Amino acid sequence: MKNIHSIRDLRIANQRVFMRVDFNVPLSEPDAEGQRKILEDNRIQESIPCIKYALENGARLILASHLGRPDGKVSPEYSLEPIAAYLAEALGVEVLLAEDYLSEGFELLVQTMKPGTVILLENLRFHGAEEANQPEFCHALARFTDIYVSDAFGTAHRKHASTYGLPQLIAKKGAGFLIEKELEFLEPLLKGPAKPFYLVLGGSKVSDKIKMVDQLLKHVQGVLIGGAMAHAFTKAKGMTLPPKAKQPADSDVDCARTIMRDAERREIPLLLPVDTLEGFDIGPRTVMAFSDFLTNAKTIFWNGPLGWFENPEYASGTMNVAKAIAKIQAIKIVGGGDTVSAIKLSGVAESYNHLSTGGGAVLKYLEGKGLPGIDVLKFDPKRVEPAVLSGE
Repeated sequence: MKNIHSIRDLRIANQRVFMRVDFNVPLSEPDAEGQRKILEDNRIQESIPCIKYALENGARLILASHLGRPDGKVSPEYSLEPIAAYLAEALGVEVLLAEDYLSEGFELLVQTMKPGTVILLENLRFHGAEEANQPEFCHALARFTDIYVSDAFGTAHRKHASTYGLPQLIAKKGAGFLIEKELEFLEPLLKGPAKPFYLVLGGSKVSDKIKMVDQLLKHVQGVLIGGAMAHAFTKAKGMTLPPKAKQPADSDVDCARTIMRDAERREIPLLLPVDTLEGFDIGPRTVMAFSDFLTNAKTIFWNGPLGWFENPEYASGTMNVAKAIAKIQAIKIVGGGDTVSAIKLSGVAESYNHLSTGGGAVLKYLEGKGLPGIDVLKFDPKRVEPAVLSGE
């Protein structure tokens, strides 16, 4: 990471370390006792190593995250209480969930924290000022922050108070282990992935991904498209969709035409489904064609499931391609929450090199223009003195 300090570079012992993490994970409906359970914990698990490092090195750790879209209102359904309980068990330490963290009393509480202890702030988005990046809110957070660490790749594309405004106020700042890991795997896709490099795309909207595809077409040797996204390409070719298939928006069809023209100009193979299950999943002949095409890959980036995998009736395409890719000796990177869930459901997640915690952040980063939540961590090497890293 050029001109970005790692948490390893910062002297965090006995310092109030504000660590922005991404605990925006799916929760179950409340049970009879009103308790919610975490349904998918990949983002939390990926944050644990950096959290443990901070605690083991004597930080007075303040964790902060959002959850869902409470629209600036206190909503019990979006409370981080289940996350606090999960962390306490995973870390083996008490985790205090702080609700009123804008008060003077909370600042006094932080001052009395012992090194190696942790507080989790209640959902940042209970405050409308978070998404609005209001200066007053940023300064309020800064009052109890000595060192800022970002380890929330999934929100790094947002200019929110905790991801963008606050770090501008803190001199001592850096990136956590998860940010480092994400960039380690994603950056080569933009600069020089091992070839052949193949792109596997699914999901729905082409328009959401066209800027990323434009960038990656400079490097790929083939593109495979499935899921509802393929409908736009089918329609762009003047072909008929299955009767039950969702009709793509005109904007997605236009984007599909643009991608096909660019791929043709660059002489890049672009594979579409040759058979489907009512338009809700790729068929067995497509699974075989995709699997055969990918056999010699050295790098594969997969974004978007290839069918309606949540429904067992339409999951076989995504599952079988996931298993085929797992057997290939290549760097295998997956981006997007739904795709990560599908890979885990397939039972072969351990055969993939990286399951990204980012959704929109992955798409934005691979457009090649950086992310505000990462760029804000950069320093001028000509102006930074060793004292900046001092915890004294």
